[in-house]
Amino acid sequence: MEADLTPRRLFTCVTVLLAVAAVASGCGGGVDAQSAATKDPSPAKYSNSYLSFSHPASWKAYPFRWDGGLHFRPLVYLSTQPVHDPCSMQGNALSCGFPVGQLQPGGVLVTWNASSPPATRLGPGTRVRVDGHVARRVNTVGGMCRRIGADRTIDVLIQTTRLPSTPTEFTACLRGPGLAQEEKNVDALLASTKFASQ
Repeated sequence: MEADLTPRRLFTCVTVLLAVAAVASGCGGGVDAQSAATKDPSPAKYSNSYLSFSHPASWKAYPFRWDGGLHFRPLVYLSTQPVHDPCSMQGNALSCGFPVGQLQPGGVLVTWNASSPPATRLGPGTRVRVDGHVARRVNTVGGMCRRIGADRTIDVLIQTTRLPSTPTEFTACLRGPGLAQEEKNVDALLASTKFASQ
């Protein structure tokens, strides 16, 4: 009788263990899928009368509004943190800087501008295309964004109309950690960019 019970007990234990393993693996798969969905939400879309693009949902768009005259035309800012007016008047002097005082760790600031006076050439950098338009891209460790605590500056000058003309300037200020992923996000944003007919 005892010899007969032992195989039954063994069979029951193995069955219970297999059931527990199946349930545990099923739960784990669901958790991984949920965490992946949380880490990579659908991108947000932005558009105005000049351009449109997709961007990470964590980057909020801030359309620029300024009543005074400027030597450049800001189109929109994107950031992982709130922005402020980059320009201020001190007496009769207008002073403009970045719309963020200091990037937080993992922070991003993107600016789109219709650049300053008409250019006859795009200057140095890697030749790229944005929405089919010729552009020059310069990646710099630190760079001009170092003033706000960034570790990397990505500057892209885009010929949106025949030169001599006013090019469109894209600047991304990135602060670590997570620089590699933020650069991928910048690449995806630029790949999704469309300009309205000029």
